[in-house]
Amino acid sequence: MAKDAPPRWDRRMQQRLTRGEAAALGELYDRFAPLVHSQAHRMLDDEDAADLVTREVFGFIWENPGAYDPKRGSMRSWVAWLTHRRSVQRLRGTHGGDADDPATDLRDEPGSGTHAREQEQELEHLVRRATAAARADYIVASMPAPLRAALELAYVHRRDYRQTAADLGVTGEEARRRLRLGLQLLSTANTGPQAGSSPPGYGHTP
Repeated sequence: MAKDAPPRWDRRMQQRLTRGEAAALGELYDRFAPLVHSQAHRMLDDEDAADLVTREVFGFIWENPGAYDPKRGSMRSWVAWLTHRRSVQRLRGTHGGDADDPATDLRDEPGSGTHAREQEQELEHLVRRATAAARADYIVASMPAPLRAALELAYVHRRDYRQTAADLGVTGEEARRRLRLGLQLLSTANTGPQAGSSPPGYGHTP
């Protein structure tokens, strides 16, 4: 899987946010907002809720840049983790919980136990399914561009491997190789951490 933004960029971004540079928040938003919104939408299946989660995540980052620890993972992974936590909190809130405090869940560290398995079986199923969707989004967004392009052509635009090869300007064998590798990466979305855990990369190894 492609590496996230270099740690130097991550640390510098955190420093700029800590100084209160609005331009830094804008740069961070431009880089990661599509990932945040897509992940939230996949988890919540609601455009308005995804918009709200996106605003909440970047609002939290603006107010709490020190919550990011570069030693635990990349900025991209942290943003994905925040999105996952907030989306899970909102998903639980829409099924009888309380989703009015966006900061509470975002301040918790991964694996802290705040999401103890106390929810009903139906809710656990929803969270597990949403987590798999979030992991798939993260994996697709993070994989090397050639693999991502091949998957998009094959599964979004419905190209067969020969058409995919022609569109990418590669051999049929190379197109099949890229599709195979991309699908292998995507397969981990359904075999990853348990429901309620974060997308890969922040605080643990997938």
